Amino acid sequence: MNPASTPEPSAPRRRTRVVVVGAGPAGLTVANILRAASVDCVVLETETREFIEQRPRAGFIEEWAVRALEQRGLADRLLAHAQTHSECEFRWAGERHRFSYGELSGNRHFVYPQPLLVTDLVHAYADRAGGDIRFGIRDVELHGIDTDRPSVSYTDPATGERTRVDCDAIAGCDGARGVTRTYLGERATVARHDYGIGWLALLAEAPPSSDCVVFGIHPRGFAAHMARSPEVTRYYLECPPGDDPENWPHERVWSELRARLAVAGAPPLTEGRLIEKRVLDMHNYVVEPMSRGRLYLAGDAAHLAAPIAAKGMNLALHDALFLGDALVAYCGSGNDSDLSGYSEACLPRVWQYEEFSQWLSELLHGTSSGDPFKAGIAGARLRRILRSPAAAAAFAEIYIGTGAGS
Repeated sequence: MNPASTPEPSAPRRRTRVVVVGAGPAGLTVANILRAASVDCVVLETETREFIEQRPRAGFIEEWAVRALEQRGLADRLLAHAQTHSECEFRWAGERHRFSYGELSGNRHFVYPQPLLVTDLVHAYADRAGGDIRFGIRDVELHGIDTDRPSVSYTDPATGERTRVDCDAIAGCDGARGVTRTYLGERATVARHDYGIGWLALLAEAPPSSDCVVFGIHPRGFAAHMARSPEVTRYYLECPPGDDPENWPHERVWSELRARLAVAGAPPLTEGRLIEKRVLDMHNYVVEPMSRGRLYLAGDAAHLAAPIAAKGMNLALHDALFLGDALVAYCGSGNDSDLSGYSEACLPRVWQYEEFSQWLSELLHGTSSGDPFKAGIAGARLRRILRSPAAAAAFAEIYIGTGAGS
């Protein structure tokens, strides 16, 4: 029997218009849009509220996304507290190359860690608007997604009983390891790209050593510096995929960062205690289409962009803004034209960002690849964006997200 249409055994039932599975940036944005339009919805999340509000994640939000959240009353604390960046710096062949993408594009990045955005969105939905969100649920199953009477069942953590929620639509926003995308079945294709490299992701209790993102392009491996707050800095070090973080003790980490980010005229790194070390194996994937029946995927459930270009959270917000509005139109007037065109509307931007991620990876990792041809290509790309106004403008446009497909 098709799991997408398997009936749930008798269980306590309730009715809502939309079930949102997952309380990350995508799911919470959808939920806030629905709540503001008086569309009844329920958010289901397997983790606790404390966990999702502290989980370390990306922190770069593109300006178009900030303005979209601002228009919906969801960016007050972000605008009050976020730092803004309009430049980045390439360190290559012993020299510093400043790149002012803000001047070229007219837009900035906002530095606001994802846990803070999630905290704001949970507060707006649950505390301020009284939205229904259920934490710590288990064993989520979807039913009837190919019908006009879908439902979601789960185990209640307090009672251990199964609960079923009937609805008109399901927003699958439960991330790369969630269950909702498994229900697309053979009707969907998953396009995947593995980079064959790893990044050691680090958080250091140390003030930023630069006022912008720094990309270190070095024969020993790529390195990056990204401010997270006045007291905490994110660093990345290229490493073998699957490497053990325990292979990187404190002194080795700082020795490699100093070596890979060293250029003439740069201030020394401000060192501090490492409060996070984990290895990320760089890969991307795209699920196409992003929907089936009355199930609509958003964010990492539908596509994953490696942190190479800081696009993941921005793509999640793009999906969620479109999906939230489409669900409001459907639940309000029965107009499902935007819902039926959801995949087609979102996938052009997804593929633009995926392509840029791969392009930038080749630039950042070519020098350390051990392949003279790849190293030469990487150098040619970097010289082009540093010397050609047209190439610089094109790079700035996609780097800040203003020119991607809508």
